[in-house]
Amino acid sequence: MEQEATLDATIRTRIRSLRKARGWSLDNLAERAGISPSQLSRIETGHRRISLDQLTAISAAMGKSLDELVESPDDSDVVIRPDRDEARGLTTWLLTKDDGPQGLTVAKMRITDQAGSVIPDDLGVHPGRDWFTVLSGTVVLYLGERVIRVETGQAASFSTMTPHAIRSDRGPAEILLILDHNGERNHLHT
Repeated sequence: MEQEATLDATIRTRIRSLRKARGWSLDNLAERAGISPSQLSRIETGHRRISLDQLTAISAAMGKSLDELVESPDDSDVVIRPDRDEARGLTTWLLTKDDGPQGLTVAKMRITDQAGSVIPDDLGVHPGRDWFTVLSGTVVLYLGERVIRVETGQAASFSTMTPHAIRSDRGPAEILLILDHNGERNHLHT
């Protein structure tokens, strides 16, 4: 019963916060949702139970899914913990849950595996495109026969049908990656 009351309070707070963030009055949202302003006021303040019909109308008026309004307030997923792969010299933080927008995955990666003087023999190939920007340090992007240095503040985008690998250059480097499904599977789950 307590969990239900907490979720109910969370939903009410979300509705009020989203309405205020948009700069809408009670009248604005009520009109868009097709309910009276007094009903909406009582819903937001907890003086009226929220019916499923009202909640559906309010979520549609705000351009949010019903799931977004009723998502559990559990904060166990707030902290993003790193996934370390010592063998490959990588530490990865997945910044998107499940599938990101349009099936893209965003991750931060710390690379300690340093570039050598020759092109490595573990270049990968997969369908799609990869994109990354260097947050700190310098990385070496092996792209086919090319060796490209990408420094802090620079970004790279390339077809992943070209054999490729990324290594750090003379010390650890951190990058922010945007990967499609194929890139996620090949770079993050190897």
